[in-house]
Amino acid sequence: QVQLVESGGGLVQAGGSLRLSCAASGRTFSSYAMGWFRQAPGKEREFVAAISRSGGIINLAGFGKGRFTISRDNAKSTVYLQMNVLKSEDTAVYYCAAGLEVPSMARRSGIDSWGQGTQVTVSS
Repeated sequence: QVQLVESGGGLVQAGGSLRLSCAASGRTFSSYAMGWFRQAPGKEREFVAAISRSGGIINLAGFGKGRFTISRDNAKSTVYLQMNVLKSEDTAVYYCAAGLEVPSMARRSGIDSWGQGTQVTVSS
């Protein structure tokens, strides 16, 4: 398995931006598709975005299109989630995940490892 550590969460006003980072260690980072999920209080964990091993394939949840961007740097074993124009409904714990491929990750399937999560709070 690969070990994942998220960072970059915090408190931001509505309309602001945050960039989350997820640093991987252990097994070869470039052998994994990577993704981000989030879980708000009282709700199920939901898919946010996923990116293929090479970065050539990206899947983004509808609520993130036009606002969120996922990217990865295989040389740094890090995946990023840039979030712009944040809304109060984006408040959640954001989790990084390593998996087999982008399509299955979007279905919360084929996930090998999870990070511990980082809190994002958007004040209105």
